[in-house]
Parts: sequence; C-alpha cells; structure tokens
Amino acid sequence: MDLVLWIPSAILAAAFLLSGVTKTSTPYDAYQARPRAGWAHDFSPNAVRAIGILEILGALGLVLPQATGIYPLITPLAAAGLAALLALACLVLHRRGELAPALPYVGTLLVLAIVVAIGRLVLNA
Repeated sequence: MDLVLWIPSAILAAAFLLSGVTKTSTPYDAYQARPRAGWAHDFSPNAVRAIGILEILGALGLVLPQATGIYPLITPLAAAGLAALLALACLVLHRRGELAPALPYVGTLLVLAIVVAIGRLVLNA
C-alpha cells in the first residue's frame, strides 16, 4: 500500500513544486501574461507569491516527512492542505468562468491529494 501512495505523492509533489517555483520566480506581469494564468489578475503580486510558497511547502511536505520518517503525520496534513488549495482554485476558476477547461487537470490533482491525505492518515495512524 505504501508504494501505491508514493506514486500519486510524487506526481503531486512534482506538479506543485513546478507550479510553486514558477509563481515565486516569475515576475508578476510576466506570470499574468502566461496562458491559463488569467486568475492572477484577481490577486496581488504578494498573494500570487504566497500561493507559490504554499505550493512549494506542500510539495516538500508530501515527500520529505514520509521519506525521512521524521514527523510522517505532516504528509497527510500537507496533502489535505493542497486539496484545500485546489478546492479554492476551483472556486476562483468557476467565478471567472474558466473551470471547464481546467477541470480535468485540477480535478485529477484534487482526487490524488485526497487519496494521499486519507491513505497516509490511515497508514500513519
């Protein structure tokens, strides 16, 4: 069962690490101009950067505690936090009328995050 949870954890960690690094390292104006980043117009530069930092922390929280065995309870909490972030992203995209094209990607990540959160919580209990 542990290996079954490592695969979605790795997928989530890679996706959120890439997304978070992009949000924190790309200048705000350049980030807003990217395709599928129209939502950034509704947020301040600091808010977009904070979202990126949360994504990076979530990605690290998915992998490091479980891999090192140090506070492995952080892993399901990180997965739950990323699931909450994705749920909020769905609300923002729905409000902007952009949810339909993003739903396959966001929905898949949301399901993976929920599976990892529940699976790791059960295994670490």
